[in-house]
Amino acid sequence: MHSFMGLGRAVRGLALGMLAATAMATGAVAARPFTAKDMATLDRVSDPQLSPDGRYLAYSVGVVDWAANRVNGTLWIADRRAPAQPPRMLEISTRPAGQARWSPDGTHLYFLSNRGGTQQVWRTDPEGAAAVQVTNLPIDVRSYRLSPDGRTLVVALSVFADCPTLACTKGRQDARKANQVSAVTFEHLPLFIWDDWQAGERAQLFALKLDAAGGVAGEPTRLMTGFDADAPGRPFGGDSDFAVSNQAVVFSALEPGAAWGVTDLEGLYSTPLDGSAPPRRISPVAPGAYGKPTLSPDGTQLAYLAQKARGGGDVRAAVMVRDLRTGADHEADPGFDRSAAGLAWSPDGHTLYATAEDQGRVRLFAIDPAAGKVRPLTTGGQVTGVTAGGDRIVVSQDSLMGPAQLYEVGPRGERQLTAHNAARLADFAFSTPEQFSFKGWNDEPVMAYVLPPQGYQPGRKYPVAFLIHGGPHGSFGDAWSTRWNPQVWTGMGYAVVMVDFHGSSGYGEAFGHSIVGHWGDRPLEDLQKGWSAALAKYPYLDGSRACALGGSYGGYMVAWIAGAWNAPWKCLVDHDGVFETRTMALTTDITGFAEYETDGLSWEKGEAYERFNPLNRVAAWKTPILVVHGGKDFRVPLGQGLAAFTAAQRRGVPSKLVYFPDENHWVLKPQNSVEWYRNVEDWMRRWTGSETVAANRSATAP
Repeated sequence: MHSFMGLGRAVRGLALGMLAATAMATGAVAARPFTAKDMATLDRVSDPQLSPDGRYLAYSVGVVDWAANRVNGTLWIADRRAPAQPPRMLEISTRPAGQARWSPDGTHLYFLSNRGGTQQVWRTDPEGAAAVQVTNLPIDVRSYRLSPDGRTLVVALSVFADCPTLACTKGRQDARKANQVSAVTFEHLPLFIWDDWQAGERAQLFALKLDAAGGVAGEPTRLMTGFDADAPGRPFGGDSDFAVSNQAVVFSALEPGAAWGVTDLEGLYSTPLDGSAPPRRISPVAPGAYGKPTLSPDGTQLAYLAQKARGGGDVRAAVMVRDLRTGADHEADPGFDRSAAGLAWSPDGHTLYATAEDQGRVRLFAIDPAAGKVRPLTTGGQVTGVTAGGDRIVVSQDSLMGPAQLYEVGPRGERQLTAHNAARLADFAFSTPEQFSFKGWNDEPVMAYVLPPQGYQPGRKYPVAFLIHGGPHGSFGDAWSTRWNPQVWTGMGYAVVMVDFHGSSGYGEAFGHSIVGHWGDRPLEDLQKGWSAALAKYPYLDGSRACALGGSYGGYMVAWIAGAWNAPWKCLVDHDGVFETRTMALTTDITGFAEYETDGLSWEKGEAYERFNPLNRVAAWKTPILVVHGGKDFRVPLGQGLAAFTAAQRRGVPSKLVYFPDENHWVLKPQNSVEWYRNVEDWMRRWTGSETVAANRSATAP
């Protein structure tokens, strides 16, 4: 299920949102502009986990250590039987902690921490005063799951397939670090995954027996001996990619021996927890991608996602349910033209909760697998996590109006449970987004968002940031982001326009697939028509002072626009974008994705690759362009950015290159994020003629 994954998605509490709107409308609340440093240093709420009885709610909060240039994980807990008491940080969070998971009886809270030197499984209780180490393995634990009876712990580790023990893997890793020879050899793909050169390890699952006291009893049992594939999958796989019963583990993985990045056809496999038999495929043999296995509470049903033919972002992910007693499969959401993502069962096993993109939002849906009916439980914003326990459902949700908080979802709507960052957010009056639609390619409806600048005054015109999302099967919707965040641009004094062009996710399978083979025409037509529609509808947009910006596929589109539609733009910003389509297909870590999107191998389908190749239109480049690239980006490798900058220089086009040697496809380190925005803002002000307001400057934010 690969894509260029260029840009992340962009609810703050209702009261704060109303405060921001009121401040904009009346000017009654003194507010200062929101800056990149404000964004980068906010706490980050995620991963809600209800105890089985629904009483306790544990969750993660990422706290930025600005001086150390990193985000440290902390664990918090709320007692739902004492709603008047605010959530509290557990004492064990004096050292980094994350991925909290409850024991089946709710008496213990397990978590991951590197407080002992390597990342291991630890546990505490709801008081959270003391941490007890559970695993003590020589290598890091990547993720884990407990069996329903609490007697087995399944852990994901990166090991050498031919090493009989974990000590063997550790020894090889230590020897590699000590070796003065830096040469690395390869005889097959992949060379790298995301930002990591491959060195021979595989992600594999192991089972550890737990004694009555909850400690590990005996040595780990390897569950995937001889299985030539990763589980969980890399680079972003986790505990949602495998499910554990009292007897077996079900996991998703590529077909053994398949090259990562060439194919994304994952299957479902099952193997016993005692390691007595090798993994066997249990998903349909028909070509497709199958993932996110999720066992019902009573262990009789297995829910999973299924994509026909391939696992691309344009192919709908259907929710399937298998009766493990009979082996019969059926689709739980027929007729629902959206792709489910995360899955969770209700405690009674009668309902499935699924998140899915839907017209510029990510909503939570309830699915009745017996009746095949789907109903929405949330409206706006982006749901990023869901948990169910007792009679409660809790989600983490963000929006364009603020970062994630936790909400309880019930028959009367959503009730906010947390208020992290509230004191800091009170300083700002965020711009209120408005979604609009227009007729795009093929006269089909296309959705877009517009935001006025912070401090907007009727009758004035403002410069514009025209943001283009990546993927290309992605979306710039009603979501908060710690990377591309529209509220940072509105804080600079810019209006923002974002178009979900054909190919975007959340609008149905046909809409998503329409971009395949058409990277440079159908989405460009949508962007052109969306820009015209925005200028006609919103008179505060100054079309003579606008810059187009994009990352990944959005960066590709910026490079394409530079030669195909440069008249409206005073400047361009190309972040980690594709510049030359043929070499891109042979140097990215997901060469199979490039081949799918362009209908074949680059040496066999040369005309298709050249049809929308930005290199072929460099002769028409004239708009000043800022190129940004990460040195560890293997999704869109560094050479693409270097080539775009060199082409601009040789054409005599005003241009600038910003290089982050320690960042990948995304700029993640807090100080680097602020520096990214500083360069972007300087570039935009230089070419739009916008005045520099000291209070708006990212570099001077407190």
